[in-house]
Amino acid sequence: MLVSRGRLEPLGLLALDTTVWGFGGFSGAHLAGDLTLTVVSDRGRWWQAKIRPDPLEIDSVRHGPLRDLAGRPLRGTAGDAESLARLPDGSWLVGFERQHRIWRYERLDGPARHFPAPPGLEAATSNGGLESLTLLPDGRLLAIAETLGREGLRVAWLGQDAGWEERLYRAAPGYSPTDAAALPGGGVLVLERDFSLFGGFRSRLAHVANLSAPVLESETWLEMPGDALAENWEAVSVTRTREGVLVVLLSDDNQNLFQRSLLALYRLG
Repeated sequence: MLVSRGRLEPLGLLALDTTVWGFGGFSGAHLAGDLTLTVVSDRGRWWQAKIRPDPLEIDSVRHGPLRDLAGRPLRGTAGDAESLARLPDGSWLVGFERQHRIWRYERLDGPARHFPAPPGLEAATSNGGLESLTLLPDGRLLAIAETLGREGLRVAWLGQDAGWEERLYRAAPGYSPTDAAALPGGGVLVLERDFSLFGGFRSRLAHVANLSAPVLESETWLEMPGDALAENWEAVSVTRTREGVLVVLLSDDNQNLFQRSLLALYRLG
């Protein structure tokens, strides 16, 4: 059971059969107001579908490879896409691990362009880079590294075209941030994950109200405890619709037969 603190009304849970498309590894998401869901995979792919909320289902699926600066499909560690944000002009920002960087795409099926990455990101461990990237209502970007930092404090950055300002994000003890999504009315939701060999996965969805503080503090809004839904939750996105503000969560199956790609949909109360 996904345990909400009363702010999120569950609208449905859907298991995605990723074998139909030949890849999973969903790691970053963007939900548009028309309920078009766009996802990037750590397998160097993009995926897009339309969400139908009642009953919860998807259709109109499209997908393809992410490409490099020359338009060639990404291969191997170069394709470890972990975060996704959409800019006001309709272009996309994709954050990558292993080879830490942000690339900008006019279209996800087209060639990439360089985008200035936060200073110091190169110091992150190979698998601990830019898992969280979101566009704020004021036009700035918020980026959070998965493991770069110390004692529960992760390095975060607020940025615009002119550059980045460093912040710290306080994760829950044992947890690391895996994605972030700005709320239309202000504040940010941060998805966090914990894993242990015997306890498996645990996740929480936390709310950051104050982005001006040097240390970004958060309050738990949703808990995914160690039970039948203890999947590897990695992606969150938020959008405003005529039916209210909707929140979507996605889990990463790690291309593992014993894990699932789940889609959970909520309405913000």
